[in-house]
Amino acid sequence: MTKVTLVGAGGKMGCRLTDNLKDSKYEVSYLEVSPEGIERMSQRNVKPSDPEDVVPEADWVIFAVPDVAIQKVTSQLVPMMKAGATGMTLDPAAPLAGHLYERDDIHYFASHPSHPSVFNWEPDKNAHYDYFGGIAARQSIVCAIIQGPESVYEEGEALAKTIYDPVTASHRITIEQMGILEPALSETFGAAVVTVLKEGVDRVVELGVPKEAAYDFFLGHINIELALLFGQLPGGQFSDAAIKAIEIGKPLIFKDNWKDVFEPESVKAQIKAIT
Repeated sequence: MTKVTLVGAGGKMGCRLTDNLKDSKYEVSYLEVSPEGIERMSQRNVKPSDPEDVVPEADWVIFAVPDVAIQKVTSQLVPMMKAGATGMTLDPAAPLAGHLYERDDIHYFASHPSHPSVFNWEPDKNAHYDYFGGIAARQSIVCAIIQGPESVYEEGEALAKTIYDPVTASHRITIEQMGILEPALSETFGAAVVTVLKEGVDRVVELGVPKEAAYDFFLGHINIELALLFGQLPGGQFSDAAIKAIEIGKPLIFKDNWKDVFEPESVKAQIKAIT
């Protein structure tokens, strides 16, 4: 049986992974240092182990800790890992920033959830409101080998499908491409744009439009606009008036060089800032 050690098992992300691992096919050990995290683990009927007892025996060590802590945590634990074992990160930022402890005789793998799509349809109410994923709603994932042989990929993907279950699709990409997806596309670009969308609605409410009317009207229009642009309505297209409004709006709202956010040097700067 493959032995897995989950680091940060009582954290926000760690608890989600603990829930999916504790009854899985893997032999799992859990590491946690905070009293709050240990309490959350006890609610799940799991107990923390001593690193010295479990890390040297682990085939896989999952680092479910914040990006800013990866360097310190891996410097403490990776020296304990046996040769040929694999460390798994849940985000590309720390690996791309060079914050993983260097050892040539171990492997590194990364996987990150896409989270349930806005077009996801779930017949079950609990699944429908699982916006984050990993509980009941379906989602895809991305995976990459950071360091190691090809055999690492199949094992890592299987483990990733377990911790992010239920998974509909797994996309193999490079760790550099994962960095373009996050933080550049999903956070630096996507979260910034979505934040501005909310600020736009707030401004409309300030101008006197009832909040409920503004929310209903805007979210409905966003839904149809996303469907048109992302291929959910084959043959569908914006009206002539909407196309003209877009031509007016884009230069008023966006800088001409906004796509520079995806260029390699910009991505490096973003990763450096968040790690």
